[in-house]
Order: sequence, then structure tokens, then C-alpha cells
Amino acid sequence: MNPLRLAAAVALAFSLHVHAAEPVPQQRPIGHAERVFAFTGAMPTGVSVSETGRIFVNFPQWGDEVPFGVGEIRDGRVVAYPSAEANRDFLSVQSVVADGQGKLWVLDTAAPGFAAPKPGGPKLVAVDLKTNQVARTVVFPSNVILPTTYVNDVRFDFRTGTAYVTDSSLSGPGAIIVLDLASGKALRRLSGHASTSPDPAFVPVVEGESMQVRNADGSTQPFTVASDGIALSADGKTLYYSALSSRHLYAVPTALLRDPAVSEAQLAAAVKDLGEKGASDGLEADADGAVYASDYEHNSIRKRAPDGSWSTLASDGRLLWPDTLSIGPDGYLYFTANQLHRQAGFHGGRDLREKTYGLFRVKIDARPAPTR
Repeated sequence: MNPLRLAAAVALAFSLHVHAAEPVPQQRPIGHAERVFAFTGAMPTGVSVSETGRIFVNFPQWGDEVPFGVGEIRDGRVVAYPSAEANRDFLSVQSVVADGQGKLWVLDTAAPGFAAPKPGGPKLVAVDLKTNQVARTVVFPSNVILPTTYVNDVRFDFRTGTAYVTDSSLSGPGAIIVLDLASGKALRRLSGHASTSPDPAFVPVVEGESMQVRNADGSTQPFTVASDGIALSADGKTLYYSALSSRHLYAVPTALLRDPAVSEAQLAAAVKDLGEKGASDGLEADADGAVYASDYEHNSIRKRAPDGSWSTLASDGRLLWPDTLSIGPDGYLYFTANQLHRQAGFHGGRDLREKTYGLFRVKIDARPAPTR
């Protein structure tokens, strides 16, 4: 071979070898999300941290083997809470919320597998955290529970004795259910309003794939879930909420929500569209006026400052479908990441979830919004 050609070939080979050995650029993680627990069984949805730092989680009846619907993370494992016997009264738990006043509230959809809720089944169950005994059960009245209702998340305001609950129906109208805890009476507000409904133009993209229901026979359906995430401002005057199938955050005055004399038209006129925040499953508010949102399209947790500006607190490839948010007394925001989008219903019957599921936290140096 010509010496010049030989030298050129050697140089080219060396160049290719050098380039092949160079590291491939990867997505830059943002912030620091610390995994504090790994779930090896059923997928969790909700998490709540009490004022004393106890951590509670729940597991809905969505097809996994669920030994108990509500558990407490204790000594490195999840144990049935308040007991295995008490769990037998839960039909399908979507959320657990520690109220900051010594109780854990269990939100039972009574709708396993998103079926029609069992008559008289949807309820809130309060567990006394000192005695670990069920202290109270409040059944939702039939006037606010439709055959399509799926009660999803709840926030409490003991200044007015109110619980605010999202109806995140998959096939019917979304709504905010306003429950008077003393009387047990309830109002169904903003039912079918645009703010509580799936955005018809919304098509989520998760892990590079458009998310839709994909059946085993090859047929598909849009992914449409109504009002889901919910958060209450520190002063109790504003309720924040969003549909799962939307990227918008909405706000409404709670005084109008609670007042039955306020018409639906008047209430709708008071709703504020606060703009895009990303596609969220969970929302939460702190004592300083900030609102937090998961962003399941981008494996992220975001923060809305009191001035309305958004920032990303954490984003990395481990945060596959960040779900429910809860602020602990330690200044951390806790959240589950449960790979919801990898379920078989979105992949033609193939379950693409990989154990384990995670409970994460990010430091926010803020206290939870007070409930009293």
C-alpha cells in the first residue's frame, strides 16, 4: 500500500476509535430527588406525611394483587394501617391525606377498576393517629355521586369544616365536590365545566410516546381523565385544581364554592385559568403561598411561586409518572412515582411496568399549608 494511503487509513481508524470512545451526551438531571422507599408489590398512588413525620401510602384496586389498601411505612416496610381488619372495609382507596390535626383521612372510591361506584360506598374514613383507630366515617350523599364518579383527591379546611374532593371521571363530567363535614351534606360544583373536564386538544406524550388507551384487539381511545389534582391555599380562600388530561392550572374562590346561593354561572365566571403548568397528577400548596405540581410528561416536579412564575425543582429519568404530593414537617415534598403510563391498558395488554416503584422527596424548605 502507498505509504501516504496507509498513514491516512491509520489516522482515520484512530479518529473513529477516539470518537467511539467518547461519552454520549445525556439528559441533564435537575435538582436532587432522593428515593426514600422502594415498593416491590402493588403500585402505589397516594402518599401523605403527618405532622409528626409518619408516612402513609395507599394502593388502589386497579388489577394488581393488593393485600391492603392503606399502609404505613414503618421500619423499612409497609404494614397495613390502621390494621388488616380495618382495611377489609375499604373497597378501593385512591388517596390518603393527613389533616395536620391528628387524623389520617382515607378516600375510598368504592369503584374497583374504575367501575361504577357501589351505592353508598364512596366515603371518607378518619383514623385517629394517636389511637390508630377509626374515629369517623363520612359517606358521600347520593346527590353528588354519579354512576361515572371517581372520587380522586381531597383537601381539608377546618376553619370552615369543609372537605374539597375532585371527581376525576373517565367517562362522565368532572367536578369539585364540596362536603360539609359536620352535617354530611355536599354540593357538586363546576360539574362538566371546562376547568374540571379533559382538554379536548390535549394529547400527552410520555417517554416519547403519545399516551392513549390501546386495547389488545388493536383499537384505541383517547386518554381522558377529568379533575384530579387539588390544593388549598394557606389562607383557605383559594382552591387550585387541574384535570389529569390537561396542562392548565385553575383557581376558584372557596367562599363561592361553599355557598349554595351562588349559581353555577356565577361560579364559572369566577374561575381563573392560571395558564400552563405541565400535565399533572398531583398538586400541593405550602404555607408561603407556593403551589407544587407533578409533570408526568417530563418526569418532573414543578413549583409555582406566589408571583406566578414557574420553576423545575427536580427532573430525572427515575421519576416515571410522579403522582401524589405531600409536604412533610421536615421541609421536604414527598411524592410517589408509579409508572402509571406503562400499565397494560396503554400498551395493548402488555404490562411494561418494572419493579420497583418509588417514593421520593425533594427539599423545599417550606411548611405544609395549615388546615386550621
